[in-house]
Amino acid sequence: MSCTDPIADMLTAIRNAIMAAKDQVDVPHSRIKEGIARVLLQEGYVSAVSVLDTKPARTLRIALKYSDDGEPAIHRIQRVSTSGRRVYCGYRELRPVIRGYGIAILSTPAGILSDRECRRRRPRLGGEVLCTVQ
Repeated sequence: MSCTDPIADMLTAIRNAIMAAKDQVDVPHSRIKEGIARVLLQEGYVSAVSVLDTKPARTLRIALKYSDDGEPAIHRIQRVSTSGRRVYCGYRELRPVIRGYGIAILSTPAGILSDRECRRRRPRLGGEVLCTVQ
C-alpha cells in the first residue's frame, strides 16, 4: 500500500512511540523527514537523530527525550499542512505556539526551519507550515 502523506506517518510514529514510552523510533528516510528531525533536535525535543544505511532503503532513527520522572519532551505533535490543504505563512503571520513554549516547523526556501529561526533570520522567511510541536 502506498503512503499518501509520509510526514504525517512519521509524526504518528513519534506520537505512538511516546505513548508506548519507547526510547527510539525508526521511520523510512527522506530529506524532509530528516530536516524535521534535525529541527526537533536543535529545539531540544529529541535527544539524537541518525541515518542508518539499511537495505533496501535508508532508515531515520530518532531517539526520544524524557525527563527524570518519565515525562516526554513532546506533549503534542500535530500535522498542519496536508496534501489536500496546504497552509502557508509569511513571517508577519508567524505567531509563537503556546506563547513560545512550542514551535512550528516550516518548509522555507532556506530549508526546514523552526518558526523561531524564521523570525530571527535576516531577511525574514515564511513558508509552508508542516507541523506544530508542544
